[in-house]
Amino acid sequence: MTDLQAGFDPFALKRPAPILLRYYLVVALSATVAFPAVFLPLYFRYHTLRFRFDDEGISLSWGILFRREIQLTYRRIQDIHVTRNLLQRWMGLATVEIQTASGNAAATMKIEGVLAADALRDFLYSQMRGARHDEAAEPPHTLADEALTLLREIRDEIRTVRQ
Repeated sequence: MTDLQAGFDPFALKRPAPILLRYYLVVALSATVAFPAVFLPLYFRYHTLRFRFDDEGISLSWGILFRREIQLTYRRIQDIHVTRNLLQRWMGLATVEIQTASGNAAATMKIEGVLAADALRDFLYSQMRGARHDEAAEPPHTLADEALTLLREIRDEIRTVRQ
């Protein structure tokens, strides 16, 4: 575990790293003809992008005109991918892509502008496994379970009365 991973606190992570805006600028400059058309949506995405990690799951929101919000519980996570292109690696950035069993090949959630992507991935894997472990350890109690227990008690009482 590196020093960056040791001091990583996902609950304090609220916004992308400021270097993401520089990355967006370089991406937009590569499309020299349509610079404003490419940079403006990326600029607004950067300034409105927010994420929140809590005990239940992840919340991601962005957008001005068309506000998008995604809320995902840890137990729904199927797979986690960390992607970095050449420019992102040079800038120290990464995108953490989270997939669920939605039947769609695309990622359900993309967390952009993360400097400690490996630490975030490890945190998400531990939360994902912990959610599944908790479910297996303590099955939910339902009305049917209570009814079955009551019926078994009645059966046992009837057997003792007949003897």
